[in-house]
Amino acid sequence: MPPAIPAPALLGDPSDLSALRAHGTDPDELFASFAGWAESSGTVLYPAQEEALIELVSGANVILATPTGSGKSLVATGALYAALAADRRSYYTAPIKALVSERFFALCDVFGAVNVGMLTGDASVNAGAPIIACTAEVLANIALREGADADIGLVVMDEFHFYGDPDRGWAWQVPLLELPRAQFLLMSATLGDVTFLREDLTRRTGRATALVANAERPVPLHYYYATTPMHETIQDLLDTRQAPVYVVHFTQASALERAQALMSVNVSTKDEKAAIADLIGAFRFSSAFGTTLSRLVRHGIGVHHAGMLPKYRRLVEQLAQAGLLKVICGTDTLGVGINVPIRTVVFSALSKYDGIRTRMLNAREFHQIAGRAGRAGYDTAGTVVVQAPDHEVENLKQFAKVADDPKKRRKLVRRKIPEGMVPWSEKTMNRLIEATPEPLTSNMRVSTSMILDVVDRPGDPFIAMRRLLTENHEPRKRQLRHILEAVGIARSLLQAGVLERLPEPEPDGRRYRLTVDLPPDFALNQPLSTFALAAIDVLDPEAETYALEVVSVIESTLEDTRQIISAQLNKARGQAVAEMKAEGIEYDERMELLDEVTYPKPLEELLAHTFEVYLQSNPWAADARLSPKSVVREMWERAFTFREFVSVYGLTRSEGAVLRYLSDAFKALRSGVPATARTEELTDIVEWLGELVRQVDSSLLDEWEQLTSPDQPIDAPVAVPARPRPLTGNERAFTAMVRNALFRRVELFARRRWAELAQLDSGWTAETWAEVGDEYFDEHDDVGLGADARGPALLIIDRQPGVWRVRQVFDDPAGDHDWGFDVEVDLEASDEEGVAVIRLVDAGRMD
Repeated sequence: MPPAIPAPALLGDPSDLSALRAHGTDPDELFASFAGWAESSGTVLYPAQEEALIELVSGANVILATPTGSGKSLVATGALYAALAADRRSYYTAPIKALVSERFFALCDVFGAVNVGMLTGDASVNAGAPIIACTAEVLANIALREGADADIGLVVMDEFHFYGDPDRGWAWQVPLLELPRAQFLLMSATLGDVTFLREDLTRRTGRATALVANAERPVPLHYYYATTPMHETIQDLLDTRQAPVYVVHFTQASALERAQALMSVNVSTKDEKAAIADLIGAFRFSSAFGTTLSRLVRHGIGVHHAGMLPKYRRLVEQLAQAGLLKVICGTDTLGVGINVPIRTVVFSALSKYDGIRTRMLNAREFHQIAGRAGRAGYDTAGTVVVQAPDHEVENLKQFAKVADDPKKRRKLVRRKIPEGMVPWSEKTMNRLIEATPEPLTSNMRVSTSMILDVVDRPGDPFIAMRRLLTENHEPRKRQLRHILEAVGIARSLLQAGVLERLPEPEPDGRRYRLTVDLPPDFALNQPLSTFALAAIDVLDPEAETYALEVVSVIESTLEDTRQIISAQLNKARGQAVAEMKAEGIEYDERMELLDEVTYPKPLEELLAHTFEVYLQSNPWAADARLSPKSVVREMWERAFTFREFVSVYGLTRSEGAVLRYLSDAFKALRSGVPATARTEELTDIVEWLGELVRQVDSSLLDEWEQLTSPDQPIDAPVAVPARPRPLTGNERAFTAMVRNALFRRVELFARRRWAELAQLDSGWTAETWAEVGDEYFDEHDDVGLGADARGPALLIIDRQPGVWRVRQVFDDPAGDHDWGFDVEVDLEASDEEGVAVIRLVDAGRMD
């Protein structure tokens, strides 16, 4: 695709489309003007691009099944240009929010921000624009709710192979079924046989459907099977100038292990390491994994997977784009596309665990990953290497040692295939190279929200649902099963009084109608956001724990993060086992009792009951899953920093997943809690959480805040700064952090955990803390840990330039308030570290 150029180069004044539309819709003129723009920016169209664009400007549907790097994005831009000229509204879909956001900003560069909008679960920007970037699910719900009357003239579906995804494939199919007036551009490098899809799309839309495939790959690929040990394979690639090398693994743990193992290889020269250090500059490696990554990238080795913080992935991408990383170890997520030039892809294996079983890669997965090797504009050829299994490498190595001795060859004991492993060989590689991607399979679904969407649109919903269920791409047996599911859901809606049959059909044929109003943005945003409002109303605002209960309500509506839930469950079970062992409970009984142990679920019973009542008048929420949990609440109650939470639960490899959850929680708390429910403590929690996320990685919030702020122009993506804004600049959030840090010390003191206190404050040993503790507990039985203990009355802050002097007073049972500790808070160091930097001055009786 040509580099981004200012919008006037394509449209003139983007706020005035009259000049563009004055050309009319003449295919020749449209094609010539767009091709001229591409050429003026340094790109001459490939034959496949020309063919696809000619078909599109002529009004045909196009299935673009060309290799990675062949310029599909440029074809999409041309399709949007032609639709804009014809005054037709366009929707550009992608499978994940990050790609939608990336395309949104790229389209703003080309067409002008005034002409481009975005719809995701997080943000709605310029929703009335003629070009909309959105996730596939958003488009599917619009298609269900508005049907053939939807104002959609063109649909561009990127990564269309997601049509075959078992969980999300329905969202790629529904627009094909429900938007017969739209023109479609379906794009993917790995579609397989699409004969059925072409015929079906032509039948539904009345447009010819062109298949543009078998294009020559701009950068040819060469395949090799390596039987040397992995470190030798990589060394050979480095020696023959085949870098950058992306080593593909199928677990995050193995990717990191490989990167660490490569530290013994001399990857970069002294000058290259100096250049890496210059580019890194003042970048903050703020988390536990950051220390490891800093050491790796300074050696010329990158790590890239979904569990990393976004800023770390971006740093790796920037270093790779600058040609400074010779080797990147990552997972197969690069099949969805990462923005780095890769010359060589190395498969560490051809089998993977898919969550159910270990199996061989299918042809689509293999080609999707291999296709990332060799990038147009960077390389003249790409290399794909498949690494032989370790047992095969070892056997060949042993055989080479005795190749000239028949007697030793006969005695040679070959290493066996490890138990549970699905082995591969050079034949496996060759078979995958020759294989075409498997045909896409339909994965239609029926849900309550689907039925409500269809019932809410004009016309007879019975006819519309029958067409949707009998004319989809499912086999007849599954169609019948979906019909039974739909009938069951409709009956339950009728019985609940949410759906009613009309005595007489209305003029448009409607025989059923809803008795409730759907939310305006129904099914486009967080499905339980309206339930959260209802649940908050049930809470007691006067309760001591009200603010934390509001947090628990919001958390129950968020999607679970599997890594966090699993870690909390394992921790809870580990603690339960230790306690049961201490009590002398036998093994069999321990195992029985262990089944009852779960992760924290605040307000579980209250939320379950409230949800049942809510469903009676809001049945569209039936498909959503209420999930009580405690992540933000636990971090606040236990005064955890991000780094401490990750460390306690062993989530170093999943920092990115933890931060995404916290970011989602902050957005939901800030936008989903009404002003009437906000207390001072709740505001403190929200401010604290936002600043915590921002100090770890500001990119997740900076872009969202720009998108959701009506005062901010949408002209370019927010750059990820090397360092976030000063922590102390948000005084309210910083005060909350200081208060949390001091209350954690109070909590440890109350539980007499002297060693843990000593770890927090250098210069104060466990013995010193124990002496202070003995003196205190000679006078008092305990230390209060309730709301008063955490309140502002017992926290005295003297805010001076550069340093805060703070006294934390203990809530003793006598109410004397004559014990506590004094600290100094270094503001400059806090800004540098991104957390409150505290130095203990004194502890004990305060005379």
